[in-house]
Amino acid sequence: MKQDTLLTVTSIILHAARTDTNPKRQRVPQNVSSLALRVSMKCAILVRLHYIAAVVFFAPVLRAEDTVSFRQDIAPILMNKCIACHGPKKAEGGYRVDSFERAVKDGESGSAAFEAGSLERSEVFRRITSDDIDERMPLKQDALSDEKIALFKHWIEQGARFDGEDPKAELVSIIPPPTHPPAPVTYRFTVPITALVFSSDGKSLIAGGYHELTVWNPENGKLLRRISNVGQRTYALALSPDGNTLAVACGEPGRLGEMRLFDPENGELLRVFGSSSDVMLDAVFSPQGDRLAVATTHGTVRIFEVATGKQQLTITGHSDWIMAVAWNGDGSNIASASRDKTVKVSDAETGKLLVTYAGHGRPVNGVVFHPEGGQVFSSGADNKVHRWQIADAKKTAEIRFGGELFKLLIAGEFLFAVSADKTVRQFEVKTHKQLRSLTGHKDWPLSVAYHAGTRRLASGGFDGEVLVWNVEDGKPAVTFIAAPGQSARGQPGV
Repeated sequence: MKQDTLLTVTSIILHAARTDTNPKRQRVPQNVSSLALRVSMKCAILVRLHYIAAVVFFAPVLRAEDTVSFRQDIAPILMNKCIACHGPKKAEGGYRVDSFERAVKDGESGSAAFEAGSLERSEVFRRITSDDIDERMPLKQDALSDEKIALFKHWIEQGARFDGEDPKAELVSIIPPPTHPPAPVTYRFTVPITALVFSSDGKSLIAGGYHELTVWNPENGKLLRRISNVGQRTYALALSPDGNTLAVACGEPGRLGEMRLFDPENGELLRVFGSSSDVMLDAVFSPQGDRLAVATTHGTVRIFEVATGKQQLTITGHSDWIMAVAWNGDGSNIASASRDKTVKVSDAETGKLLVTYAGHGRPVNGVVFHPEGGQVFSSGADNKVHRWQIADAKKTAEIRFGGELFKLLIAGEFLFAVSADKTVRQFEVKTHKQLRSLTGHKDWPLSVAYHAGTRRLASGGFDGEVLVWNVEDGKPAVTFIAAPGQSARGQPGV
């Protein structure tokens, strides 16, 4: 309490001197400045003493016999503090920490990154404890805390051991799943609605939020509940065919991506798997519901077993982000749309490439199979939906829009497409005949969901607005901002 009083006194003295309305007295008098300086020095000493006391008496003490885990203790520090400069996209000094195997290798300096049992010969330890700000790691950031440095010290002294299964595994995949921070009670700003899905009974609409999912009543736009412990942003939502499992592709750009499975009714977290060093952009259940296909920014499609979270297959071939994935009717093939301007169809059991379609000539954002199986619909930055044959990759039809296309959705007899021209269009899927163009969005619609039982369509915009439509007449049933605390015009709600 004493240092708080001194700081207050200092502030009052300086403020009074600097804000005096008399120009002759606006400059701080020498004696006042001197007094303020002496008080400030006393404050600094007291604050430092209190800090030391807090460290000595309240900081957790790491004993020599305590075992330090690479997975639980060291890897999270490397992920949070080091991977931005020493990861797959940037490797300062030729040194990377995105796997244990790479983290213990020498960098360009030739010095050992970690020498088991020797702090003196461990270059990383020397860097994190250096007093030279130009060589201390993390560079241009605050130094690691004493507690974190102590973890490195004891881990090295205990032999710098790896306690995972595969030392070559991506670092993020061996770290225990994080518990994400809570979402704000009310949002100061809206968030783009990049993912939407109806519950199996159609009585609720689930939207991606900030570190959460928000669940809304599609009849009146009222918030029903919130599902927490979600990655920073949600890029895709998928409901299993039986309606019992909600898949969430989420993460934080350039740092973490993961699949989280929830019970859609009570929000219980069921499983976390597929962790990656960047976000996942799409996720779709197989028709049987036993597998989940995931689109990654690493140019791969990863297929997981839903019951265990075990990865069954990695499909490679794209050279840029995969924006969307789709299964064919019997689950034998996977289609993937990429920012590399191509769409690929692959065998879902072996990963073998069956065909590549390069007709867009621009990044491709959406893909679905034609219900008859022999053709594919794809959409992208060329402002078109293409329909093309799997057998020979030849285009059979195209539909022009007034802006870039994002998501495609096939539901029952309908094909839906959302575009930067602010329209949501509904087509007869077999003939791709346009049934209606739905307008009302003030910004780009990015996501779309449909519930056959209630005949409702929902679309989410870049501005955070969600429109729910009756497909029978094409009229909006309700409009709301999917951000707690925001009104329909994006202003703070009451």
